[in-house]
Order: sequence, then structure tokens, then C-alpha cells
Amino acid sequence: MTGTLVNCAAIAAGGAIGLLCKKGIKESYTESINKSLGLAVLVVGLNGVISNMIKSDGGILSSSGELLLVVFIVLGTLTGELLKLDDRFSKFCKGIEGKLKKGGFASGFINGTILFCVGAMAIVGSIQDGLTGDSTTLFVKSALDFTAAIVFGATLGYGVIFSFIPLLIYQGGITLLASQLNGILQGEVMKQVCFVGYTIIMAIGLNFLLEKKFKTLNMLPAILFPVAYHYILILIELIKG
Repeated sequence: MTGTLVNCAAIAAGGAIGLLCKKGIKESYTESINKSLGLAVLVVGLNGVISNMIKSDGGILSSSGELLLVVFIVLGTLTGELLKLDDRFSKFCKGIEGKLKKGGFASGFINGTILFCVGAMAIVGSIQDGLTGDSTTLFVKSALDFTAAIVFGATLGYGVIFSFIPLLIYQGGITLLASQLNGILQGEVMKQVCFVGYTIIMAIGLNFLLEKKFKTLNMLPAILFPVAYHYILILIELIKG
């Protein structure tokens, strides 16, 4: 759990620093910073998708998983829409805003939670931490998240600070269940989970650039579909056998 605890501390500290810097950032600069951040997040997501879908064999590039990506994203988003995850979570965050009597919580909390939780480093790093005690990957992720939290805190507000809570539950849960998850999240399944996750990160980046926003929280169930697909294939093989 060491890596996850450091990661949570980095996000909380980065968000707090960003919040303090917010007073020194002119409102006219905020839009430019948001667009720059969105572009950077978009590139990170795109790089993750490409690295997990494209491979080189003898100098020849080939891609795979495009159809599965479409299926996973569509089914995952449909599931999220049916469960109204975005609406319910937004309502929950707005309720916290009302109790704190201070606006600006929801946007920072939701975007921060998704950005910090979704991705290969969160999954792989948590598994490594749980199985071998090697927190190197999560330490690197902590440094990246610290920088992002500063920018998010300065532009999106104090909700970013509290996004460490769902990260603690998410990464901590994977770490504690690492022995079971390690047998599942490997090979093609791991690649599928990653390219779905990075696609959602791309949507977060686009939300900073586009006027009409993606409901990224409704897309999150898509991450579960590669694992479900894996078990369906195993079940088919058992039936055939």
C-alpha cells in the first residue's frame, strides 16, 4: 500500500498548492491553461491507446483491437447511461458543495478522480505493489499526478484535493486483491483494459477543449468489459471441450 499512500499524498499536496496558486493566476490565463492541459491529457491518452493497440514485427507496424475497443466503449457507455452514473455522482458532489457552502467542488473532484484512477500505471503499479512490494511504478505515477494536481487545483478548484479518496479505494483495492487479479490482468486482457482506459482519458482531454462535454463517468464501466470478454472466451472453450 506504500505506493498508493504516496500517490494520494502527492495528489492532495499538488491540489493544495494549485489552489494557493489560483489566486495569482489571472482569469484571462485560466482558459489558456485549461486548453493546454486538455491538449496534454489528450496526447497522454492517445499515446496510451497507440502503445497498446499497435505493435512492431520485423519493422512492420500492425494494429489490433479496434473492433473490440468500439464494442467495449459502446457497451460500457450504455451501461453507464442506464445506471446514470454521471448524473448520480454529480448530484452527490453537488450535495457536498451545498454542505460545504462553496461551489466548484464537482468539476475538480470528478475530473481528478477519473484522470488519476484510469490508466495502465494505476493498475500495473498497484499489482506490483501488492505482489512484490515494488512501488516504483506508483512513485513515478505520483510525480506525474502531483504536477497534474497542481494545474487541476489552480484551474478546477478545491475538489481536486479530495480526489485522493476514490484513488485510495481504487488502487488500494487492487493492491489488496493483487494475487487474484494478477492471473486475469495480463497479456491481451491487460492491453484491452489499458486501451479502453486511455480512450476515456482522451475524452477527459477533449472535455477541456470542446464546448459540449463527454459524460466520462458513464464510460467507466467499459473498463470491466475486457475482463468479462476474457471469461466468456474461457467459457466457450470449456463448452467446446
